[in-house]
Amino acid sequence: DDQIERERAAQHLAGGCCALAAIYLMGKFYVANAGDSRAIIIRNGEIIPMSREFTPETERQRLQFLALLKPELLGKEFTHLEFPRRIQPKELGKKMLYRDQNMNGWAYKKIEEDDLKFPLIYGEGKKARMMATIGVTRGLGDHDLKVFSSNIHIKPFLSCFPEVRVYDLTQYEHCPDDVLVLGTDGLWDVTNDKEVAAVVMEVLTSYEPNDPCRYTMVAQELVVRSRGVLKERGWRLANDKLGSGDDISVFVIPLGGPGNYT
Repeated sequence: DDQIERERAAQHLAGGCCALAAIYLMGKFYVANAGDSRAIIIRNGEIIPMSREFTPETERQRLQFLALLKPELLGKEFTHLEFPRRIQPKELGKKMLYRDQNMNGWAYKKIEEDDLKFPLIYGEGKKARMMATIGVTRGLGDHDLKVFSSNIHIKPFLSCFPEVRVYDLTQYEHCPDDVLVLGTDGLWDVTNDKEVAAVVMEVLTSYEPNDPCRYTMVAQELVVRSRGVLKERGWRLANDKLGSGDDISVFVIPLGGPGNYT
């Protein structure tokens, strides 16, 4: 992240990205995630999560706590408190549900003038945004990213530190159909873990265990199915729902060789 900032200053490059990395070292896989990509292991048909997405919803308490400690980062335009919906001026003095950085559930509070500011976190699911700008809360870069028509910087709330999960390959016997799947949010937005596992098993069983291209074909099939088919109403999946409009990158990594079948 520091290197990106130095290159930005020297070469006037702007932008940022999420990062998902898998490192094999001494019999273990270390999976590090900073962003909204996802990794899963499929072992004997079982799905083992190896990461979690970092979004305004999943990191609500961290973001609100930072805003509480440093309210100047909100630029007097946002409130760190969260409400079920936008508050209208006519509701001043009335009670409404809210929650802050210490709360998992909700409580009532009397609406005050400061509560009329736009919430630091607004929306649900993939539509959730931090400062009405960005839907992911960890990643690299974006040092210049600001709230639209404002001088408020987003970067202080974006963490470049990944969460790391470890998987010990020596604890299990793995066959050629056991894989690690790494995918960007373009895959997971429209395809859930079970659907990915089903595609993995479907494609792998159509190839010989010692055919190295079988894993590439799984990745290709996951990309194709998540993009869908171009129709009059845009890209559509097999169930006629909208296909992914985001970039889709997929890696499928075998955990066992052809000699591991029992």
